[in-house]
Amino acid sequence: MAAHPGPARRVALRGPGADSGPVTDAGAGTGTGAHGPAEQSAAISTRLNWLRAGVLGANDGIISTAGLVVGVAGATTSRASILEAGVAGLLAGSLSMAAGEYVSVSSQRDSERAALEAERRELAEEPEAELAELTDLLEARGLDRELAREAAVQLTERDALKAHARVELGINPDELVNPWHAAFASLVAFTVGAVLPLLAIVLPGPTQRVPVTVVAVLGALTLCGVTSARLGGAPVPRAVLRNVTGGALAMAVTYAVGTWLGGT
Repeated sequence: MAAHPGPARRVALRGPGADSGPVTDAGAGTGTGAHGPAEQSAAISTRLNWLRAGVLGANDGIISTAGLVVGVAGATTSRASILEAGVAGLLAGSLSMAAGEYVSVSSQRDSERAALEAERRELAEEPEAELAELTDLLEARGLDRELAREAAVQLTERDALKAHARVELGINPDELVNPWHAAFASLVAFTVGAVLPLLAIVLPGPTQRVPVTVVAVLGALTLCGVTSARLGGAPVPRAVLRNVTGGALAMAVTYAVGTWLGGT
């Protein structure tokens, strides 16, 4: 690696399980231990990322299942047909989400491992150039040159790979993303979201089931919008409006199509 590639020479690989925090806990001389503020901040950030992903997965389950069962309800009043379609949609959606998340996170994990292996090889072949690079990166983060050099030396002596992985790549080599965890979390989140419209459509009578489902779904989407906005620090009204509008539009379109198909 070149000695001074600059702080933006690589794009950080991030994900729900990746640590994007500073590397100051990777070595001595920084004032933070294994359970210092940096580690605690990274752990909180990781939990928030998982929680946000769970909310979004539940949101997908609500909208997709609601659109399906409302569309079928527009075509038929048969509770059995609506239930069968809803259960099929729930299973298909949750398994599809889990499979997609597994593939996506597996690809990210492979990329992280490849980046770490390349970094390990470069540390073995060009230790001085890597030390100079780490110094440059720390200096770019606000340390003066002398302090950056001292910190780079101490971090390298403690764990050179972890120091470079976290400062340069944005990866914590001890906490690589787990595709199985991501797949299971997506499956559960989607299923939890899908259960609400499914129950709302099959429990009431034929004349009440669509209005009850619409009210229940819009209420759940409002809650999801509020939660996701607060977790992400975004404006709540905008997130709620976007969420509710999307869900209402999906149900309106599928109900209209179902009614038309049922009539023909």
